[in-house]
Amino acid sequence: MKLLMTTAVVTSALLTGVAFADGKLPLKETAGIADRDYWVPDEVNAEGKLEALQAIVGSDAVPFTGTLEKPIEIALIYPSADTSDFWARNYLALTKRLDQLGIAYKTTEFASRQVEHSLQSTYASQVEQDADLYDYVIFGPSELAIQADNIDKLAANDGFSTYVWAFHTPLKYLKNQPDVWFDFSSAAGALTMCDYMLGRLGEGVTMAMNRGIPGITDNQRSGDFKACVEEKGGWKTAYEHYGEYQTEGGFEGTTLIMQAYPEATIIHNANTAMAMGSVEAQLAMGKEKEIFSTGWGGTGLELEAIRRGELDATPMRMGDDVGAATAEAIKADLESRAEELPLVFLGRITIAHDQMSADELNALEVEAFRFSGVGALSR
Repeated sequence: MKLLMTTAVVTSALLTGVAFADGKLPLKETAGIADRDYWVPDEVNAEGKLEALQAIVGSDAVPFTGTLEKPIEIALIYPSADTSDFWARNYLALTKRLDQLGIAYKTTEFASRQVEHSLQSTYASQVEQDADLYDYVIFGPSELAIQADNIDKLAANDGFSTYVWAFHTPLKYLKNQPDVWFDFSSAAGALTMCDYMLGRLGEGVTMAMNRGIPGITDNQRSGDFKACVEEKGGWKTAYEHYGEYQTEGGFEGTTLIMQAYPEATIIHNANTAMAMGSVEAQLAMGKEKEIFSTGWGGTGLELEAIRRGELDATPMRMGDDVGAATAEAIKADLESRAEELPLVFLGRITIAHDQMSADELNALEVEAFRFSGVGALSR
């Protein structure tokens, strides 16, 4: 089985080199994990299903052909209270694509921060107990392994369909798999970023890292990137700080790095929040021109920071793909075509950087945020 890159959704020459994860990456996807207890997309997606959904998501909406007695009910459990606008944007993409499809809906949001694992568990239990209220549950785990039991519990409930956002690694040990996992491959993004950084900055560089929370996502975003630049470019890592995906963590880690590890000329940040905290720390110490800073995700906040000259590069997701694909999955389910869906949907990733022209950055942003809108969200 092989996942092929679809050309239907690549609408700009700027997207040449966009990374699609096919489960056959040159580096292991789980640096730091001894036992591979999850599947990569290539192992679980039936031939052609991912490509078909990617093509649909990149095309104009085809309206829902059925009828509904009442609006569908959607529960969203996700860390949308965090700095990253990934969650808010995909909520907008979901709802606007549903509007285009002509599917009436109501949503109930259960918001948390990324580090509020117990709160997410409480929400999951509440939604599971109130299963008769919902037709679809979208779960954005604070961290995959921590929330595995809650994913299993929600997926076991026949009262609604369960979709997972922001992870593309179905856990083998779950008794019940969600209906679809929607994500961008952090591993593919890390390798795309590695190639870009080596091409721009060369070999023998010393860096430091603001990592997230120990787990699959950080192992891919940070661990795979580190392994790649060290193996291919002979880079050295002076220090690794776990900032828990929080702005404060990025600020504290960067302050420590600048004070104790001045040899580190690059700071890798594993998400938007830490990247913003890192930028704040650099500005506070007047060292923003001395350090090459990266983000992760290409959110509106990151692109604005690139335009201001405060952030240098980021793996940029075509962010609205996840929300739009979820809307299309709901449509397929309502039309009794759920068997046509892949188990894992993956979006596109390219590199946005400070050497791009204004027109190039603008074109990427329009494509990525075609539903949620260009520019930083008002939140």
